[in-house]
Amino acid sequence: MPAAPGADASGILRLAVAARSMARASTVSLPELRSLLALGRARLIDVRSREEAAAGTIPGAVNIPVTELESALQMEPAAFQALYSAEKPKLEDENLVFFCQMGKRGFQAMQLARGLGYAGACNYAGAYREWLEKEG
Repeated sequence: MPAAPGADASGILRLAVAARSMARASTVSLPELRSLLALGRARLIDVRSREEAAAGTIPGAVNIPVTELESALQMEPAAFQALYSAEKPKLEDENLVFFCQMGKRGFQAMQLARGLGYAGACNYAGAYREWLEKEG
C-alpha cells in the first residue's frame, strides 16, 4: 500500500525538529555550566592539549586531549584511572561536558562521545576562552 501523500514530508519534519532539539541539548551555556558545577552535577573534560591545559583550565576538569579521547573512553576503568587520575565516565552519566579553547574540538569530542554511547555528552560552547574572560 503506498504511503499517504505528505507522509514522507511529515517524517522529515519530525526528524528535523528532533535534530534541532538534540542540537540544543548538546550545548551548555556559561550560566548552565555554573549551575551544574554549583550542584556538583557536571563532569568536565578539557580536550585541549596538555600544554594548553597546563596553562589554565576550568577547576575540576580532567584533561584528555581530543587526539586520545576515543581510546580513553574505550579503556577499562582501572587503566583510565591510572592514566588520567580520575574515574572513567559511565555511559549513563548525565552532563558529561567537553570543552576546548574556542569550541570546535569540544564539539568534535561531544559528537565522538555520543557516537560511543555517552548520551549525556555535551559541549560547553563558550569554551575556555569565555570561562577565562568571565570567570578567570
